[in-house]
Amino acid sequence: MMLLEMAADGFGDRVALGPADGGLTYRDLYDSAGAASVRFRADGGSHVAMADLSSVAMPISLFGAAWADLPFVPLNYRLTDGELAALATRISPAIIVVDPESPNRLTGIDGIGLLSRHGLMDIVDGAEPPEPEWDMTGEGTAIELFTSGTTGEPKAAVLRHRHLVSYVLGSVEFMGANEDEAALVSVPPYHVAGIAAILSNVFAGRRVVQLPTFDADDWVALVRAESVTSAMVVPTMLTRIVEVLDAEGSDGPGLPTLRSLSYGGGRMPSPTIQRALELLPNTAFVNAYGLTETSSTVALLGPDEHREAMASADPAIRARLGSAGRPLPTIEVTIRDDLGDEVAVGQPGEIWVRGEQVSGEYRGSAPRLTTDGWFPTHDGGWMDTDGYLHVTGRIDDVIVKGGQNVSPGEIEEVLVCHPAVADAAAIGLPDMQWGERIIAAVVLHPGASASPEQLRDAVRDRLRSNRTPDHVEFVASLPYNDTGKLLRRVLRSNLAHLGDGSPG
Repeated sequence: MMLLEMAADGFGDRVALGPADGGLTYRDLYDSAGAASVRFRADGGSHVAMADLSSVAMPISLFGAAWADLPFVPLNYRLTDGELAALATRISPAIIVVDPESPNRLTGIDGIGLLSRHGLMDIVDGAEPPEPEWDMTGEGTAIELFTSGTTGEPKAAVLRHRHLVSYVLGSVEFMGANEDEAALVSVPPYHVAGIAAILSNVFAGRRVVQLPTFDADDWVALVRAESVTSAMVVPTMLTRIVEVLDAEGSDGPGLPTLRSLSYGGGRMPSPTIQRALELLPNTAFVNAYGLTETSSTVALLGPDEHREAMASADPAIRARLGSAGRPLPTIEVTIRDDLGDEVAVGQPGEIWVRGEQVSGEYRGSAPRLTTDGWFPTHDGGWMDTDGYLHVTGRIDDVIVKGGQNVSPGEIEEVLVCHPAVADAAAIGLPDMQWGERIIAAVVLHPGASASPEQLRDAVRDRLRSNRTPDHVEFVASLPYNDTGKLLRRVLRSNLAHLGDGSPG
């Protein structure tokens, strides 16, 4: 709440949410959060949750929960009714703000009270906020965010107020935005990037424009209509946006107001970011790497670094375009082996991070921090000689062939650079002789053609022979979740018949 209170006191008349004319001001947002807190406290639950699209009700609920000293839990409304009910049961007793178009999805669950988005907005409309009274120690739980569950049952990551405040204070200048700036938030509200975007832009004093569900044409149209100056996307979104801009041609209107575009949340194909840099020469690109457990971003590849890497003929500098950049000044990053020992520069291992914004805590269990504060991310990667972090993917995704660890990311990067390939993923499947065999699932561009051997040769020419796919399988599409993460578990299940049937 401290962040919103500072914003309301510092620039309360600025528009915080919605259109430049008629949107909610920062004072309106503060008052609405206070009124929402009264309703949340009266319910008597232990959590405030939301199962709804992105709207002005999201930041009101977020800050209202903080005012009421209750954890805010954004739920993935795209889950099945059964999956959503299972998560709701885990946070009971709770009040859940729900989509008025589907108000009955969570009815009949013990301890769960439902409040429609419209009902919440009616409650806060014109209401007077209570006197401020909240815990300033920062130890209270601000957010419980269920992980995507791509590798098993979702865990509820715990972010305390001090973690989020540390992230914002370490990465954002208070009132750093001009009054004409507007940020487009199109990632779902149950993604840590969506929460971080609200907090960061509120502290900066930037107007927030929300896109309830992502569509590339709608995204481009909204940037133009609202004179959006900054936005954050995941790689799959940027791929679609590039397609829209390419279809408009060189005479298209472009995105002249877009000064900054950040991306993260998954592997960015080199052709996509290179084309985006070409199409938007006046836009500053930022690659942000982070995790839910770290309160969002821990490393950045900045605008100048993007352009320098793009223009360089030096392979080492050019490779930085595929990196996560350097750690934030408030964050330490190290690469460790299986025993927890640091590895030499350039050697692969597990990414460990440390800093005040790092939680590493899950509901119902002790924090996964070492005694000296390090969080093992379970992401693989390496650091180059200049301190740039290269993320290779989840350690669980590493393919072990003949006793050698093979990163899927390096294979995928070669494949997507082939002119016929639109998307690609590499997985390991059981192999009696080698332990695992490398399977490449490839999506071709419409009308393009390539043989499996041509693609195998492309990998063999760029990488060591043991990285060459044993089999190339052409597929219509790859399975992604709605935040752009490749669902390798689903892909392995879909292609299980390509293994040899030995235990995996």
